[in-house]
Amino acid sequence: MPILHIFWSIFLIFLLIAWIWTLIAVVSDIFASEDLNGMSKGLWILAVIIVPWLGVLAYLIVRGDEMQARARKVAEDVQEAQKAYIREAAGTVSTADELAKLAELKDRGVLTGEEFAAQKARLLG
Repeated sequence: MPILHIFWSIFLIFLLIAWIWTLIAVVSDIFASEDLNGMSKGLWILAVIIVPWLGVLAYLIVRGDEMQARARKVAEDVQEAQKAYIREAAGTVSTADELAKLAELKDRGVLTGEEFAAQKARLLG
């Protein structure tokens, strides 16, 4: 088997994997899009199933920029959730932060003066 056939086979396998990756990304983005209603999602999926190359290409042309923005937003949300979890698990919330939250609750009328004083004493004592 000549070396060019091996390289050609490797190239075709690469293209197949890239196609499957793109198809999965497009289908998952269709289902994750909050701005599409059920009918639009169904039509996009139908287009991707019936004429896959044209459907995926059309989706990437029409909604490609939004697809990237949604992926970025999801990544940022995941990162923020991780940071919040780490802060909560580590218990790095300072006393000053807690006092500021209590003062805000008192200003909004959620806590009475007595409740605020009791919570403040608990935090400082």
